[in-house]
Amino acid sequence: MTTTDHTTTASTVPTTPADVLEQIARRWPSPVVAASQVRTLTGGVISGKTLANLKSKGESVPDSLLIGGRRAYVVASLIEWLRRRSRTQTGGGRHA
Repeated sequence: MTTTDHTTTASTVPTTPADVLEQIARRWPSPVVAASQVRTLTGGVISGKTLANLKSKGESVPDSLLIGGRRAYVVASLIEWLRRRSRTQTGGGRHA
C-alpha cells in the first residue's frame, strides 16, 4: 500500500511579507500589471483605484506607464512599494 505525504515543507510556505511578495511577483506572468488587475495581483488588498487616489494626493506610488491611454504598473516597482508598506502582524493584535 502506498501512502502520500501531504506535509508542506518550510521552503514552499511563505512566512514573511517579503516571502509572500516574492511569490506574488514570481507568479504574475508579465512585467507590468494593468491598473484594472492590481486587485487580482494583490489578492484584493490594493486596487488600481487606490493607487490612482494616492497619486492624486501627491503620495508615492509604484512606477507606471501609459499604454494606449491605459495605466500599467511595473510589477517590480509595485512589489517594492508593497514591501515598504508591509509589516508583520501575529495573532492577538488589533484588526481593522
